[in-house]
Amino acid sequence: MTDTIKLVQNDTKPLITVTLTDESTGSAYDVSAGTTTVNVYFRAAGSTATASTIACTKTNGGADGVVEFDFSGDVLLDITPGMYEGEIEVDINGDTHTVYDKLKFRVRGQIG
Repeated sequence: MTDTIKLVQNDTKPLITVTLTDESTGSAYDVSAGTTTVNVYFRAAGSTATASTIACTKTNGGADGVVEFDFSGDVLLDITPGMYEGEIEVDINGDTHTVYDKLKFRVRGQIG
């Protein structure tokens, strides 16, 4: 997860697809249980304040570890251009598993 995802201020897309895997086995991380939620916490790089919490969708039901998210709900509305980071967190019945690697984003201002 070292690539930087490029975004434009005020957009609601792109749709980002992530496959969660167990680092020790390389197998898909099963998030299919109905009580399991996956969120991305989005914030400015270097900040400690979360700008947005983005809920992920279990694309194929979650057994394959594939989840998706986008930037609907005004996540990028009037946001200051610059570098941002995201943290993926899986909640399984109140137990938290946070993906170690952070997502990296670069947001540029909108022209029109």
